Amino acid sequence: MARGGFPNMGGNMAQLMQRAQKMQQDMAKLQEELNARTFTASSGGGMVTATVYGTKLVESIKIDPACIDPDDAEMLEDLIVSAVNAAVAQATETVEKEMSRVTGGMNIGF
Repeated sequence: MARGGFPNMGGNMAQLMQRAQKMQQDMAKLQEELNARTFTASSGGGMVTATVYGTKLVESIKIDPACIDPDDAEMLEDLIVSAVNAAVAQATETVEKEMSRVTGGMNIGF
């Protein structure tokens, strides 16, 4: 091995480190932007709408009063769960796709 480094790497190691550092900065910036972004999905033909942040925390839930039936709370609960799950899935898919774009397809757990 060459003294103080890897054989046959020359200046490439410095370039590699610079690219890795830039990618890390780009990922941090993108993660911050995605965390603040909102994702909205609905269920029951729009009767229940859920909005979540990129962090997957719920921002809001809107319920059409027409679907509130005191004798069928289970249906409303199911619609809420469905809308929230769809919004979270949308956030997850977008975060993964955007991060993959920055990392060149390397799967690093986002």
